[in-house]
Amino acid sequence: MYVRQAGTTPKAHDGKRMQALFIGQTYIDVTFITDHMPTGDEKHVASAYAVSFGGNAVTAAFCCAKLGVVPDLIATVANDWLGRMFQDMSAKYGISIHPRKVNSSSLSFIMPKDGKRAIVRCRDDEHIHPFPILNLKGCRALHVDGHQPDAAIHYARLCREDGILTSLDGGGLRTNTHELLEFIDVAIVAERLCEQMDKTPEAMLDYLKSRGCRVGGVTMGEQGLLWYDETGAVRKLPALPIAGERVIDTNGAGDVFHGAYVFSYLNNPSKGWHDHFEFARAASTYKIQRLGNEAGLPTLADIDAVKQEFQIGRKKEFWD
Repeated sequence: MYVRQAGTTPKAHDGKRMQALFIGQTYIDVTFITDHMPTGDEKHVASAYAVSFGGNAVTAAFCCAKLGVVPDLIATVANDWLGRMFQDMSAKYGISIHPRKVNSSSLSFIMPKDGKRAIVRCRDDEHIHPFPILNLKGCRALHVDGHQPDAAIHYARLCREDGILTSLDGGGLRTNTHELLEFIDVAIVAERLCEQMDKTPEAMLDYLKSRGCRVGGVTMGEQGLLWYDETGAVRKLPALPIAGERVIDTNGAGDVFHGAYVFSYLNNPSKGWHDHFEFARAASTYKIQRLGNEAGLPTLADIDAVKQEFQIGRKKEFWD
């Protein structure tokens, strides 16, 4: 199914062929803001909360769909009430779910505070069945986060062979990270991966180049994105200078960043990666000002508004 958002150009789609494929682990995120964490027999009332879909590639898929290109999604799904809630969420965005069955849905409890977030996860990643085999005809991009490692390797290899763009959210070290990178065109990783592999961000870029990644980068929060382009030239994309008091929830900002640059590539593949990453930076800036993943998904108009705001007294390195 293809859903067009207002203000976007319709993409050729016959309702059957996929435009992009995302693969990841599904979570239901419960995000709450509190000034006190009770212990023992205490009780406390949070000041705000949100319940939403979660997971790296899953949230990225919802972001891409909200912007106007609806992907297919291979995601873990349990036959419980949280699993049914997730399928209802997916149907709302027109996303075709190719479920990989697990016994129990995974949960994340997220507590944002002062630009950081503490997370408690309850995860079931014991897959009951093999990953689904899909027809990739018409697919133009693959985005994976390293979860479902067998599916990630299988589809990354197929897409590389077929000339389909492959993208990785390297949020942390997985069992197959080194092998998977051999089939990845665009690898954007987190500082956490640098720490786990005992590498500086600069050394991580060299490592990504050595694995054959055409474009690579390290997201560094308030310090922006350190990345290299197809020529190997290293660049710095600074974070937008948003006031600290406006930062509500940074969880999911990286996932929105990934979903937005995949959309930008699909929407206009002739643009360079500097443009795609600038678009994604505006999307993630929108996200951090809102509580929960769903509330933080921007529309094209929201991204334009962020761009317009930061064009006031703009600096050359922010916008062309």
